[in-house]
Amino acid sequence: MNKIAQSVRLWFAPQRIRDEGATPDYRFSLANERTFLAWIRTALALIGGGFAVDQFLPELAWGVRAGLALGLLAAGVLCALRAVNHWVRCEQAMRRNEDLPVSRFPTVLGIGVAVVAVAMVVVVLFGWEGR
Repeated sequence: MNKIAQSVRLWFAPQRIRDEGATPDYRFSLANERTFLAWIRTALALIGGGFAVDQFLPELAWGVRAGLALGLLAAGVLCALRAVNHWVRCEQAMRRNEDLPVSRFPTVLGIGVAVVAVAMVVVVLFGWEGR
């Protein structure tokens, strides 16, 4: 738990990352930042999709609509949090001259979005209207 707490503290005090290792080539740090921003854009798109499902598909049964919307919203929240964590971990690895960290999160996110998409295809094809 101590390692997790240290990592979360770095989210709010990124200047402390400089306390260890050597400064990497700025191009790598900027690439890490661009990757972070891509994850944030993905999170915003997922959150927007969740709100769109909830607001623009009122004819769906409440449970179906809420399930799809909450699935997309949860994926967006997780994606945003994971973006910060991944940025910190990559920056630390570059400063320590270590391999960049690997993650299962892209796979989990992809499968989660695919499940929601398949559910939406089923809804479009068979129309689960709520009354």
